[in-house]
Amino acid sequence: MTLAKIVYASMTGNTEEIADIVAEAFENLDIEVEVEECTQVEAEDFENADICVVATYTYGEGDLPDEIVDLYEELQELDLSGKTYGVCGSGDTFYEFYCKSVDDFDAAFAKTGASKGTENVKVEMAPEEEDIEKLEVFAKTLVEAAS
Repeated sequence: MTLAKIVYASMTGNTEEIADIVAEAFENLDIEVEVEECTQVEAEDFENADICVVATYTYGEGDLPDEIVDLYEELQELDLSGKTYGVCGSGDTFYEFYCKSVDDFDAAFAKTGASKGTENVKVEMAPEEEDIEKLEVFAKTLVEAAS
């Protein structure tokens, strides 16, 4: 069975909700899912998954959240060839570098040799109905790309 691993960082709960929406979408597609907070995992844990997802928020002026920096740095050292990845997250358009951490993780995954399975999804603060639909398509496209 295909395994999707979702690792998230969330301060206000918005990004955790995003991760949960993606996880539910995977489950509805009969994909086995593991969802873990970034402080509970090592980057190497992605080696056991077929689909690798990071859901992160962006802190302040485009900074990675402190709690996910180690994962970000370790990820770039891995060889994830044959894996499919996707990145999603939340941000606030008030800031100049809206959802920059999503783009940073996209670039980090690209260095691993994994295949980008779908476009990044960026959510303004908390997910609304339109965002939920985008996240469901995000999951579906990742599954199709990994097949």
